[in-house]
Amino acid sequence: MTNILFVTSSPRGGASHSSKVAERVLADLVAHNPSATVVRRDLAADPLPHVDEAYLGALFTPAEARTETQAAAVALSDTLIDELFAADIIVIASAMINFTITSTLKTWLDYIARAGRTFAYVDNAPVGLVTGKRVVLVESKGGIYSEGPMKPADFQLPYLRFILAFIGLKDVEEITVEGVAFGAEQAASAVAAAEIKASETARAIAA
Repeated sequence: MTNILFVTSSPRGGASHSSKVAERVLADLVAHNPSATVVRRDLAADPLPHVDEAYLGALFTPAEARTETQAAAVALSDTLIDELFAADIIVIASAMINFTITSTLKTWLDYIARAGRTFAYVDNAPVGLVTGKRVVLVESKGGIYSEGPMKPADFQLPYLRFILAFIGLKDVEEITVEGVAFGAEQAASAVAAAEIKASETARAIAA
């Protein structure tokens, strides 16, 4: 049985371009594998608490010595990491806000990027521990960042590539929706092109 972890993060709800294309990826994946199970994490509708002193302190405190608050924070991280390890395919929708990812997606990443669980240091070098999984990353941008003068201002895609690889997720298929702020016609064209790639990606994964 295939397990899919589906993570969305746009605060735009049903108007989100990244979520719409990611939903197309998910629908096609399930169509190719009707028995697949899906775990959804809508980080905008159900945001995680930001990492705080209790959580960070808990990571350096033996389990038996943690306060109730610390234990709860680590338990949340464990749940999110368990979802990650249980998944065969991870679909992530990321909307660019002020040149980078949303704070809600960053918080999810802060909880899952955890020493001893999703990465470790071997001979002073980091080694990702989340391996053998496929990732589909759908990222949307109001402007054009894949080329041209704004390319150096894209702090979304480079960061996501790095942090995913850091924890071992290196088999990543990227689907970009950009230029959606340049009018309804261009937005519709960008989404349509991305949906075609979404279907092709799902078909390739299912093959």
